[in-house]
Amino acid sequence: MSPVAARGLAPVREVLANGVVLVTQQTVTHPAVTVYATLEAGSGHDPDDKLGLANFVARVIDRGTVSRDAGAIAATLDDRGVSLSTGVTRHLLSLSCTCLAEDLDAIIELLADVIRQPSFPADQMERRRGTIVTGLRQDEDNPSVVATDTLMSQLYGSHHPYGRPGRGTVSSVEGIVRDDLVEFHRRHVGPAGVRLVVVGDVEAPRVAGAVARAFGDWAHEPALPLRPSAVTMASDRHSDRKVVPGKPQSDIAYGFTTIARDDPRYYALVIMNNTLGQYALGGRLGDNIRERQGMAYYVFSSFDANVVEGPLVVRAGVSPANVERTIAAIDEELSRMARDGMTEAELADSRRYLVGSMPRVLETNIGIATFLHNAEFYGLGLDFDQRIPDLLGAVSLDDVNGAARAFLDPARATIVVAGP
Repeated sequence: MSPVAARGLAPVREVLANGVVLVTQQTVTHPAVTVYATLEAGSGHDPDDKLGLANFVARVIDRGTVSRDAGAIAATLDDRGVSLSTGVTRHLLSLSCTCLAEDLDAIIELLADVIRQPSFPADQMERRRGTIVTGLRQDEDNPSVVATDTLMSQLYGSHHPYGRPGRGTVSSVEGIVRDDLVEFHRRHVGPAGVRLVVVGDVEAPRVAGAVARAFGDWAHEPALPLRPSAVTMASDRHSDRKVVPGKPQSDIAYGFTTIARDDPRYYALVIMNNTLGQYALGGRLGDNIRERQGMAYYVFSSFDANVVEGPLVVRAGVSPANVERTIAAIDEELSRMARDGMTEAELADSRRYLVGSMPRVLETNIGIATFLHNAEFYGLGLDFDQRIPDLLGAVSLDDVNGAARAFLDPARATIVVAGP
């Protein structure tokens, strides 16, 4: 167990006058510091005719600023042995890196320049466009990606931010021009939407000073954060098939919309999902479908509560000959969970597993940074890590079984199979 996990986190939270949020957690395990920055500029903001725009912005944002070209940025990072990563979710565009404590001020200054003043050079944009399009063509030939993307579109609708492909399509990405990136950045990136989490061998006052110098004079009002419309669970069963020629495997994506992150049933669903398709070799689903029946190469379930109702999804990869048997087995396991519920032993095991996994989450600086960012994003509090055992402990067997009855109804499932 890491020292931080053993004694609990003690983050320091500050907010600059312009709205930039800074959360700092000092650790002394390694002489390194991780910086994790997010902007309220995720793919949910993409216009319907410019799908993939936020992802495109993320891929080019670090390729040049008003004062530094791509070579200068690369030199600043390479000289310090730092690699900068970017990414996009439906709500957020993220940038993260790890540096030595002595280099922190210079790295924060560079990140501020990249975030505040990207120039989106045309030559760099075209290089990235080629990489993005290549990735999208690979996705079109991947049954797992096709099944998952189609399921999300079926659950949320093709115009809902959660139902659209965050990476866009080949045609939408090929139609994006430089002015689109510039306007997206101008509209959605501003201090009020920036969260910085800094974790490592550095004291909070020093971090606050560096962030204030780099971001404090920034005055720009971004658009409001993404707040998608609520969705309700489907009223009937729906199935879809997508042909991906020449593949030896079919991928199944089977799911429902459930609840938002702030729903009081959240922890009951976390425990239920863990028992259903996460625990040990894949919970009840893995024990039945993969281990006992040997029908699936993999099978698991995931639960992703979000700002609005998130999905609970069962995923399986199977031989095409076993598709129908596997779907029937998923139906059976979900019906059994809804009808008979979990046992007291399963509830206790699941609680122990989830509480016991916390030290692993907090073993690394990036793990701590991601955890603290999520706590900040969802308003869970600075002491969230210390409250998790009690939050899970407060969930009763009736709570879990009530959640199973409410959401595990095969007659209301949406099912997508992609394969040959």
